[in-house]
Amino acid sequence: MLRGEKVLLRARRDEDVPVLHADLYDDVEMRSKADGRPWRPIPPGSPASPFTPSAPSDDAAVFSVVRLADDALAGEGLLWGIDPHNRVAHVGLSLRPAMRGGGLGTDAVQVLCRYGFQVRGLHRLGLETLAGNAAMIAVAERVGFRREGTLRQNAWVDGEFLDEAVFGLLAAEWRG
Repeated sequence: MLRGEKVLLRARRDEDVPVLHADLYDDVEMRSKADGRPWRPIPPGSPASPFTPSAPSDDAAVFSVVRLADDALAGEGLLWGIDPHNRVAHVGLSLRPAMRGGGLGTDAVQVLCRYGFQVRGLHRLGLETLAGNAAMIAVAERVGFRREGTLRQNAWVDGEFLDEAVFGLLAAEWRG
């Protein structure tokens, strides 16, 4: 388990799945903004749920985010696309709606960076988000990510193409 000031990142548990599925998957509009893959109906409890615990893999590290103040499940955080040869990965974070706005996102991304840089020995972390996602952009900038560009009309969301903002952070730049 990885501890920050406000959050704990731990392995996914079976009891996390219905909560994460209801709050982060069943909201079609929000899920479409958070994931580049098209939304499709998946019933709660299905092994196809994106929140179902799976065996550890070399290319992804998936965590449940828990608020330390009360042990409440706050969302999910992950490093994905881990490339051990080039020592790079991407950061992902989704917080349940009731958990947003209290600094948990910044702390969770900081802990993910610590995991990527100190535990995994990565050199670079990337973070991509919709250009209109002001909350995630603020989190990235607070943690020290630099905006590297915009992918114009790169995401198909709810019937339109939207821009994505691309951020990067090098191990030497990280303020851990």
